[in-house]
Amino acid sequence: MLQVAEYENFVRKRITQLRHRLHVSEHKMSLDLGKSGSYMRSISIGKALPSMHEFLRICEYLGVTPQEFFTGAGDETDRINIFNRLQDLDDGDIQKLQTFLGWMEEK
Repeated sequence: MLQVAEYENFVRKRITQLRHRLHVSEHKMSLDLGKSGSYMRSISIGKALPSMHEFLRICEYLGVTPQEFFTGAGDETDRINIFNRLQDLDDGDIQKLQTFLGWMEEK
């Protein structure tokens, strides 16, 4: 079972990951949330954690539900990686993949 410190670290890293996905600086996000310019920085370096109310506001800002925040649902990383790998397949491999996907759809 994870320790409290591990959960806190996860929250910090996940906020940073989602913020980077939006290409928003810590300073801008802090100001957009109505906080001082260093608010998000203090979270990312471990000096603070958001209150529950602020956490919900952060999720809203980042465009994820609290569930998506913790589960990673809505994260397109896997789809992007798969798409990038598809670019390297030859015609024969594409045909095999289409056969496989057809089989998956029948299930």
